[in-house]
Amino acid sequence: MKRNIVLSLPNLLTYGRILAVPAVTACFYFEGNTPRWIALGIFILAAVTDFFDGYLARAWQQQSALGRMLDPIADKLLVSVCLLVLAGDGTIGGWSMIAAIIILCREILVSGLREFLAELQVSVPVTKLAKWKTTVQLVAVAFLLAGPAGDTVLPGTTLTGLIALWLAATLTLYTGYDYFRAGIGHLIKE
Repeated sequence: MKRNIVLSLPNLLTYGRILAVPAVTACFYFEGNTPRWIALGIFILAAVTDFFDGYLARAWQQQSALGRMLDPIADKLLVSVCLLVLAGDGTIGGWSMIAAIIILCREILVSGLREFLAELQVSVPVTKLAKWKTTVQLVAVAFLLAGPAGDTVLPGTTLTGLIALWLAATLTLYTGYDYFRAGIGHLIKE
């Protein structure tokens, strides 16, 4: 693989999103509001790169197999690990754990389905609704990362995040069904 593709700006943005995962996680090992704000800042920066890496790769004609492979992995790592960390610290708990589980299960199931269909050389394009689902997930996680620190500045921050998490879970179920429905014909042929 050419060095200029590996070190292209779109791929560097994707690498940065992957590196944001342990950085956000590390913030939860410290007490107080400041680490929550730092985690939120890192997360927002990483979420913004999700838009720009693909946009720049297409605009500058720097799309690569490496980028196509790493981009969805980076997205899933960022959201999944944040949900796990938030569940671990109690920000997500009780019935809201179901919403987080729905999101995590869908990500795993759709990844498996996409991998299977890729072996059959079948592409399942990302729908507009799936992009909205991702946006709602990112907003929910951002509010939840602010959590108690956010509640001191804007009461209801955590509640807003939990409501957005449930909305994301609902969209997740619908878009997951869409992917499954699109792939089921290929599964039955086997």
